[in-house]
Amino acid sequence: MKEIDINCDLGEGGDYDHLLMPLISSCNIACGGHAGDLSIMEKTLDLAIANKTNIGAHPSYPDKKNFGRRSIAISAEALKKSIQDQVTALQHIVEEKGAKLHHVKPHGALYNDAAKDEKIAQIVVESLLEIDTDFSLFVPLNSVISEVAKGKINMIFEAFADRNYEADYSLVSRSKSNAVIEQKEAIFNHVLGMFQEQKITAKNGEILPCKATTFCLHSDTKNSVEIIRFLHEKFSEENIKIKNT
Repeated sequence: MKEIDINCDLGEGGDYDHLLMPLISSCNIACGGHAGDLSIMEKTLDLAIANKTNIGAHPSYPDKKNFGRRSIAISAEALKKSIQDQVTALQHIVEEKGAKLHHVKPHGALYNDAAKDEKIAQIVVESLLEIDTDFSLFVPLNSVISEVAKGKINMIFEAFADRNYEADYSLVSRSKSNAVIEQKEAIFNHVLGMFQEQKITAKNGEILPCKATTFCLHSDTKNSVEIIRFLHEKFSEENIKIKNT
């Protein structure tokens, strides 16, 4: 049986973390930049440990007002400190509980900016290297940050289960009506194509190579719990199991 890694952004104030955690294999826990606080981090971490889910830190621009989904004006020094403060805040709780930080995945605008802006990518990578190198970094396909991080930190390439792609591998802007895929059948077919056939069908019909090994479903996507349950059912029919990497 093949195994697939499905990750989810949690600890962001959603109502379904306790239902999603048992169904996924990796989680990305908000660290206070766009959502969450120490109490929520600990509660989410306890859920992850109980379900043997890979534990990830999910730092963002320090911008709760916009949920970290907008680029902000911030100095390199301030951004580096913010990223480090967020990751180490979660890391300390992880270590106190005898667990291990598996990965780091930037959130929202920080993730998208690091994918195309070398300066932002350098800040993210340098921030993490100054903390530790004993965890992986989730990176988008065909991204600047993957080139910056190459040879410096272990990378896990990520694709999105519930987002449509442009022909340059960027995600369709959330300002557009077709940015998010919400139908569970469409999400399954999208992920299966990326996982089994290693290809992404961009919105213009172009076929893009896909070497992702983890696939994200956003917890705030409509009917996310129902979608994950449906994926389990359909993957089983294809002899695929959602399991930790």
